[in-house]
Amino acid sequence: MAVLGTGTANGACSLLHAAGVGYGASLTLDLPVKVRLMDKASKKVLDDPDSLLDSVLTIWKNAELPLPQSDELHWTVRSEIPPRQGLKSSAAVAIAALRALCDATDSILENHQLVDLAAAVQIDAGVSLTGSIDDAWAAAESGWKLIDINAENAESGVILEGDGPPADEWSVFVITRGERVEKPNLEAFSLYQQAFSQALSALQEGKDLVALTWNGRGMNGVLNDTLARRLTNDAFVNGARSAGISGSGPAIVIFAPSISKPICERLSTWYGRFDEVEVIETKVINPSSPKGDDS
Repeated sequence: MAVLGTGTANGACSLLHAAGVGYGASLTLDLPVKVRLMDKASKKVLDDPDSLLDSVLTIWKNAELPLPQSDELHWTVRSEIPPRQGLKSSAAVAIAALRALCDATDSILENHQLVDLAAAVQIDAGVSLTGSIDDAWAAAESGWKLIDINAENAESGVILEGDGPPADEWSVFVITRGERVEKPNLEAFSLYQQAFSQALSALQEGKDLVALTWNGRGMNGVLNDTLARRLTNDAFVNGARSAGISGSGPAIVIFAPSISKPICERLSTWYGRFDEVEVIETKVINPSSPKGDDS
């Protein structure tokens, strides 16, 4: 069994849900995923319930890009991104798989081309209505980009971009709460447009952590998630500076100053008390930071 190609990407958290006001932004987190393209099937069963990797091959072929010289093509995925949590696992796997195909065929694609392909993959697999271009950008590059979801392509859709909060100054706590069971009602977003508009304004002012909190407040309303509201409020009571639901949930992402060890320890201990909750501590990936696990 030989490795034909390898690709990596990262998960992310939402700063602005794309369904809120027609603009989206996601921030890259150190939640790495590695995808390998193999010439034979691995003994480990591949967990791909949405057939996302089949869609990767479909979109690659539709783009008339070269296929590896192998009679068989199989995938392996090693991911630290909790799935179906709103942490951009589908976008990250799509980007990593496309990079594995590039590696296997000596193809050179710019990141904006990978993002366009990843958007088509997610639509083909039925995991996104819009392609989640902001998520794919965060999976492919560090920092965040504010995206106009109605733009013709990934490159022209970038309105603003930022490095994100400095990784050495902030600890990030990801609170997972079991897999998402249903998607939000798109009509509900209009009821909470003020919160999403506040998030957009914060991004335009370069205040990404303020945007995360406002976006989270909007998503609490859209999802009518009373537990998320409680868990988010608990974060601020325990000293966090920013907190909110990521994506369509149910994960909550919390930022606390890393210099304050008592606050970070208190947050970790507090959320560890809840049943069916897992606490993952990680960091932002800034443009100057190493991107994920290349081992």
